[in-house]
Amino acid sequence: MNEQSSVAVIILNFNGKKWLEQFLPPLLAHTPEANVIIADNASTDDSLHFIQTYFPSIQSIVFEKNLGFCEGYNQALSQIKATYFVLLNSDIEVSANWLAPLIQTLETEKDAVATQPKIKSFYQKNCFEYAGATGGFLDKWGYAFCRGRIFDTFEEDKGQYDEKTEIFWASGACMCIKADWWHKLGGFDKHFFAHFEEIDLAWRIHSQGGKIYYTPDSEVFHVGGGTLPKTNPHKTFLNYRNNLLTIYKNAPFTAKLWLIPLRLVLDGVSSILFLKKGEWANIWAVIKAHFSFYALVIKVKTSPKKSLPNFPKFIILEYFLRKKKKFSEL
Repeated sequence: MNEQSSVAVIILNFNGKKWLEQFLPPLLAHTPEANVIIADNASTDDSLHFIQTYFPSIQSIVFEKNLGFCEGYNQALSQIKATYFVLLNSDIEVSANWLAPLIQTLETEKDAVATQPKIKSFYQKNCFEYAGATGGFLDKWGYAFCRGRIFDTFEEDKGQYDEKTEIFWASGACMCIKADWWHKLGGFDKHFFAHFEEIDLAWRIHSQGGKIYYTPDSEVFHVGGGTLPKTNPHKTFLNYRNNLLTIYKNAPFTAKLWLIPLRLVLDGVSSILFLKKGEWANIWAVIKAHFSFYALVIKVKTSPKKSLPNFPKFIILEYFLRKKKKFSEL
């Protein structure tokens, strides 16, 4: 693709025809200033025929096999020329004027590299959504959580997070990033396949002196689980394995010496919750995640500049023992 648009919105699609039918028309209506592109991960649900029939002007990039979230975006973005990339899930409904505030953040905030909007639930539009809410953080032991969503507690949006602020990671469900930084960092790590890839990327951004912001003036609504439901054992496998990979790749060596063994133990403890529910497939997913992590250690590339997230508390202790369910209580 030779023509360069200032902003490219890229949807990585895998059997998401029903989401494209529902959310592509409002996206096009509310995003006239951007080039919308569909990258298809070898869908089998007639997605491409739908796009070609009803939206023939939309550019499509078609892969012969499912490359996963990470490599799918890597391959797609390598073919697109733009100043800003917006990675957008197919199961997201955008609102009017959702894009301009994101671009403004990247243009006005010093050292800004990436940003995300306010991500709320499509089904409960007054509540924040699981995948991103109002920005992501990592605690001192490498556990991910969001402002507005900690574990399975979802806050109602009452304007409590309406100030632009720095965050540790931006959600891959809807993330706007400077294209030159994307290429500089090599995009997502393909070994992750899916899940935690945006946190790994964010850690690398911080290690290179970049900053990530939450932009409250932009608002989108996420269905969630459109490709892989939250309770799916494969999702459990990816989350556990990739969390360990993220720590291994980015944490300082001295921190890894105690943090990774500790996390392996805590992962085992967390499996008790699956045991209580009789979710044997998820228990096996945790075990497989550990062995897969060991196998990938020699393959992944560690970050040359390492640091630790600066959120000082242990989120599991705060949430489960001290009963602090909201970010404002931490």
